[in-house]
Parts: sequence; structure tokens; C-alpha cells
Amino acid sequence: MAESPKPSSSGRSIGAVAMRWHGNSLELLDQRLLPGEEHWITLEGAAGVAQSIRDMVVRGAPAIGISAAYGVALAARHAGGGDWKAEIKQAIRELAASRPTAVNLFWALQRIEQVFHECHSLAEAVKRLDQEAVAIHQEDLAANIAMADHALEFMAPARPISVLTHCNTGALATGGYGTALGVIRRLHEEKLLKDVFADETRPWLQGSRLTAWELARDGIPVTLNADGAAAAIMARKNVRWVIVGADRITANGDVANKIGTYSLAVLARHHKVGFMVVAPSSTVDMSLASGSDIPIEEREGLEVREIRGIPLAPAGVRVFNPVFDVTPASLIDAIVTEKGVVRNPDITGMRALFG
Repeated sequence: MAESPKPSSSGRSIGAVAMRWHGNSLELLDQRLLPGEEHWITLEGAAGVAQSIRDMVVRGAPAIGISAAYGVALAARHAGGGDWKAEIKQAIRELAASRPTAVNLFWALQRIEQVFHECHSLAEAVKRLDQEAVAIHQEDLAANIAMADHALEFMAPARPISVLTHCNTGALATGGYGTALGVIRRLHEEKLLKDVFADETRPWLQGSRLTAWELARDGIPVTLNADGAAAAIMARKNVRWVIVGADRITANGDVANKIGTYSLAVLARHHKVGFMVVAPSSTVDMSLASGSDIPIEEREGLEVREIRGIPLAPAGVRVFNPVFDVTPASLIDAIVTEKGVVRNPDITGMRALFG
């Protein structure tokens, strides 16, 4: 069995852990219960992993992709041995159907499926799919650290600054360290961070439940705010950058991210605050020309009408509940990946870095 990622050789902490791989099972931290309870779910098959992705036990585009890769490895580990190829193919289809927007899911599945097609026996598939899933996990962690390096070089803050972030882009959403939150973590390590304003991020409250939990856990200064307070915070000139993640980035630099990101980009431009998107290159989908081509997932209205069974709105009231919105490239100052930075992104800059 290949080993799961460990803290980096530089001594940096990778932050909280969202998943633990044991070869014949995958443990996922149930992020729906945070911060009140740290509960781990043990999964031994691809169907359980797919359901956990759908139910948002695990969330965040990179973490979804890594979990799906482990799901395929589990499918091989527990295949019956008869038509084992058919069983693994079915697992890949089921995992691919779990979430429609996060391109990392499909990137990870395509990568591990390519390895699967090279396998001539079930024993070979078990070994190689395990190794490939762990490699995807390890590479994501390394990419997060590289992104933080690129972002700090680009920002070049001369003194400690305050930033604002949305949703959760930390170790819980990735293979460790974080994307946008990884940049914030690095600012703190370099003593260049004054404060983090964390949007609560309705309706799932990933900002209050997860981002604030991660930052407070690691001793990083954080101020939690209602989503609607972001404009007031920017107007008071309390932040220099808005730093967010992404679930899909198109060829022209448009970005799909957690609902509310587009609003922040508009506010940032009005208040002359920098707007940075931080995501691994696996989030970039050069096959889509623009954000209008991105499928936007809509979830059930119950998520908005109540929280953990407590009613917040009249029963049965109509709800518009998109999970993501699209921020036009024209409102983005920089897209940061492990490959480098695209400044003022457009199709020319995107092609120069991603082909």
C-alpha cells in the first residue's frame, strides 16, 4: 500500500486532515458536523464515496477529486474477481455522476481511468490504482505549497495586510495546506498577515463552520462576518485582497466558484481591492470557452429554508439555490496555480500558461 501524504519537508504544517487512506478503506472527516463534532466515516467501496461526495461529507474541488480517485482504488480492492473490469468501470461512472461542476473530479477520474486501462489483471489494478490515487493526493499537497509561493511573490506585501475570503479553501477542501487558504496560511507563516475576514458563506456556512474552525485551530487571526458585511469591510479599507478558490476555470479566465464569489468580485473592483483566484491547474478546463459553458449545480431548497432541521423560512416557499456563480475574467486581477500566475486573465494569458 502506498503511503498517504505527510507534512512537507520544509516543516510546514499541512493543516487539518480531511481524509485518511488505509488501502482497503477510506476515512472521511464528516464536514457537515463541524465545528461541533469531529466524526470520521469509514468507507470500503466506491458507492459510499460517491454518496459522501453528493452529501457534502467531503467538499472542495481538489478534495472531491482525491476522494474519487481513492473510490476507484477501493472498487479495485473489493472487486469480485469475475468481471472486475466492469465493476471498476461502473464505479468510475457512479463517481463521475456525484457532482457536476467541480472539474477536478473528472480530471482525477480520467487520470486514474487511464491507469486502469493499462492493467491486465485485478492484482495489477489493485496495486497501481492505489499508487495513482496516493500520487494524486501527494501532488495536490505539493501544488498547494507551490501556489502559496507564487501568490506571495505576486502580492509582495511590504507589511502585514488583512484579506477577505469566501467559502472554505483550506486543508479540508484539498489534499492539505489549502489553495486560497494556503496563501493565507503562508502570509501568516511569514508574519505578513494582520487579519482574515471570513464570509460565513450561506447556505452551508463553510466559512463559519470550516474556515473559521481551521484558522482558529492553527492560531491564525480570523474575524467572521456575515456575507452581507463584505461591502462595509471593503469600504473601511480593512482589506487589501479578496482571495478565493475555484471549482472550474475556463479558457478565457472566467471562474466558477461558491455562490457569492461574483458579488465579492464586483465589490472588490468598486473599492479598488485586489481579487485573486487560487486553484490547482486541474481546475482549469481549456475545453470550455467561457463561463457560460459551465454547468451550474442547483441543490434542493431545503438547504436555504432550514439549518439542521430548524426552520428559517415558510415551509414550501420557492427557493433559488445555485451552488456556484461565475465571475468574469475582467473582474479578476490574478489566477494563481502551481504552474504560475496569469495576471489580468484573458484567453491569451490562459493559453500561454495552459496551452
